[in-house]
Amino acid sequence: MSSRSVDGARVIVTGAAGGIGAALAAKLISRGASVVLADLSPTVKQTAEHLAAGSHGDSDGAGPHAHSWVGDVSSVAGVGELIAFADNRLGGVDMYFANAGIIGPAMLGDSDAEWDAIIDVNVRAHIRAAQALVPRWKAAGSGYFVATASAAGLLTQIGSAAYSVTKHASVGFAEWLSVTYRDDGIRASVVCPMGVNTNLLGDAGAGGGAAQRAVTEAGTVLEPEQVASIVIDAVEHEQFLILPHPEVLEMYRMKGSDYDRWLRGMSRYQTRLNGE
Repeated sequence: MSSRSVDGARVIVTGAAGGIGAALAAKLISRGASVVLADLSPTVKQTAEHLAAGSHGDSDGAGPHAHSWVGDVSSVAGVGELIAFADNRLGGVDMYFANAGIIGPAMLGDSDAEWDAIIDVNVRAHIRAAQALVPRWKAAGSGYFVATASAAGLLTQIGSAAYSVTKHASVGFAEWLSVTYRDDGIRASVVCPMGVNTNLLGDAGAGGGAAQRAVTEAGTVLEPEQVASIVIDAVEHEQFLILPHPEVLEMYRMKGSDYDRWLRGMSRYQTRLNGE
């Protein structure tokens, strides 16, 4: 297995105001990377300030290691502005962590607008960032794209069609990037955790209590810092499929070995959860 140190890397992390994104940024900085923390929430400024202070940066988060950018990473214009900001502050972008994500509507949802919103954030944001960065990475012969998906992208999420569909798409897009641009020196990884102690875990939008119990019953709920350590270690070894919960691999193998049995079992499990 090849390796790629993050020391000295110029990195963008989206969805970085808190949770996994903030933990990823902190871990990257601790290993010598310079990071732009991006988020729609203005609280990302405080997160970057804290990290910059810890790494001897300026009090406004504009030090040599941590910088903040507030905006919409799911739009074409927003992605362009973010990358331009990183070019200005860091001198380029070597790695892009597409970590921003939303839960979306319960079940099938009620409108196209709900689906458009989650597809934009969970899928098109990845596509738009890659469209902007891959050409320059090909020219340089190096680049790294890391997508935060979910175990739902491998195993399906009880309670939310939109979440399941977009996380499957996130896995598929990262896989396509890895296959297509490997010979150009570009690498891709996808992160597929189960329960992580973030605001998303408690969001009722994905089907309420049943969906949350499905996640918390399946395995240990990890802290964002635990996930970040696993992810950065895996990235430095250029590992494509990153599973903070190792048991997901066995579940995935079981699904693939007898798909119909898996579907019947998941249906029974959903019925049980909804009856509790």
